[in-house]
Amino acid sequence: MTQTPVHDLGAASPKRRTAAALRFLTEIAAWAALGTAAAQVNLALGIAAVVVAIAIPTVFATPGDKPSAIVPVPGPVTVLILAATMAAGVVCAWIAWPAWAAIALSALTAASLAAELPRWRWLLAQ
Repeated sequence: MTQTPVHDLGAASPKRRTAAALRFLTEIAAWAALGTAAAQVNLALGIAAVVVAIAIPTVFATPGDKPSAIVPVPGPVTVLILAATMAAGVVCAWIAWPAWAAIALSALTAASLAAELPRWRWLLAQ
């Protein structure tokens, strides 16, 4: 039995759109938190950290998860990249942001994780 790629599982379905929107917002906020925390050490470090954090999931992808993968990697690597981005975002938010903003990002990350579970299960099986 062949598995249908995640991006073909009805991208227009409300559940899929919600998960993608939550992931997008979580990644943007995580990059902002990472840049803010790193910039407290050095502005160039903050910029470099954000560029690297954006480049990694852009370059490395699991075939079937995105329409194209520049460097194909197994599903567990994609999950590791996503989990590291989310974890770094939450940790950096608690370091660099006011508590209310760190709480908001933590809640957004939890919601994103819950919505992404079906995709992560599929990725881990790849």
